[in-house]
Amino acid sequence: MVEIKAVGVVGSGQMGSGIAQLAAVHGLKVWLLDSDPEALSRAKTFIAGNVRRMISKGHISQANGDNALSLLSYTTNLEDFQDADIVIEAIVESEDVKKNLFRQLDRIVKPSGILASNTSSISITRIASATSRPPQVIGMHFMNPPPIMKLVEIVRGADTSDETFLATKALAERFKKTVICSQDFAGFIVNRILMPMINEAFHTLYTGVATKEDIDAGMKLGTNHPMGPLELADFIGLDVCLSIMKVLHAGLGDTKYLPCPLLVQYVDAGRLGRKRGVGVYDYRDAANRAQPSARL
Repeated sequence: MVEIKAVGVVGSGQMGSGIAQLAAVHGLKVWLLDSDPEALSRAKTFIAGNVRRMISKGHISQANGDNALSLLSYTTNLEDFQDADIVIEAIVESEDVKKNLFRQLDRIVKPSGILASNTSSISITRIASATSRPPQVIGMHFMNPPPIMKLVEIVRGADTSDETFLATKALAERFKKTVICSQDFAGFIVNRILMPMINEAFHTLYTGVATKEDIDAGMKLGTNHPMGPLELADFIGLDVCLSIMKVLHAGLGDTKYLPCPLLVQYVDAGRLGRKRGVGVYDYRDAANRAQPSARL
C-alpha cells in the first residue's frame, strides 16, 4: 500500500485550506496551491489563525502547532506537486474544470501518486477518464469545515484499485475521520439526501408556505438539525447547491431533482450566500440579518 507522507491540495478556499490544515496538523508535508496569490495569502493567514486557536484551546501543543505551520508550503505552480503521494483537489464544482486539472496533474505527479477529488457530486469515473491512471483516481469528499466535521465520504470510480482505496481510507483515519463509502452515482450518499431537502426548502419558500425563518426554525427545532436548510444553503453556497442539483438531475434523470426556480433566480442574481454577503439571508447588515451559525 502507498505510504502517504506528502500531500498536495489544489484550491485555497475554505475547503482546500481546511484540508491542508488538517494534513499539516497530522504531521504531513503539504503544498497548498491556488492560481491567485492573494487567495493564497488569505489562506495562509486563515490557517495560521486556526492553528493558534487550537493551541490556545489546548487541542494541540505549541510545538505541534509550530511544526504544522512549518510543514505548509504555498504555491501557484503545479510543478511543485511532483513528489506528492496524493493530490486532493478542492476547486469549483465543474466537471470540465476538474477534468482539465486532472489532465495536468496526471502529467506532473509521480506515477505512484494518487489523484483525489473533493467533489460533492461529480462522477469519479468520468474525472478519472481524463487521466492515464484511473486505478489511482478516487473521491475523497470532506465535509465543511474539514478540520471540524467528523466525516469523509470515499467514492471509488469504476477502475479505482483496492490499493488506492485502502491508502485513501488510511489517510482519512489518520485524520481521525469516520469513513463512509459510496458507489459512483450522482451525489453519492450525503448530497443525494441533503440537496433535495435543501431544494424542497426553497420550494417551500417559493410557494409561500412559510417564511425563511419559520422553515429553518421548523427543521432545527422539529428535527434537531443544527442549522436550518436555508441557512445551510447559504453556508455551502447557493451556486454549489445549484450545481449539485443539476448533476443529480442529469445523472439520475428524475424530475424530482429539478432545481427550484427560486434557487436558480438567486444564483442568477449573484445571491450566493455568506461568501457574497447575501443569499436567502442578508449578511451585510448586522442589525437585520438572521445570524445562522455553523457550529465551528
